[in-house]
Amino acid sequence: MPIPMSSREIADDLSARIRAGEYAPGQKLPSLREFAELYSVSISTIQRALELTRDRGLTVGRAGVGVYVAESW
Repeated sequence: MPIPMSSREIADDLSARIRAGEYAPGQKLPSLREFAELYSVSISTIQRALELTRDRGLTVGRAGVGVYVAESW
């Protein structure tokens, strides 16, 4: 059984995907649950990863709406 990715590894992967254009500026990202399933980790791990992408200026959260790719980074 493979070792699950850490929140930092997930944040690095998401950052690379955003920079590569897989997720466009202003685009809503998948839900926490969808990301948790994609990476086979807990929702709390995804939350920490998304906090890291926010700290890097790549994403913004909108309360009750979701997480979006920042318009400019």
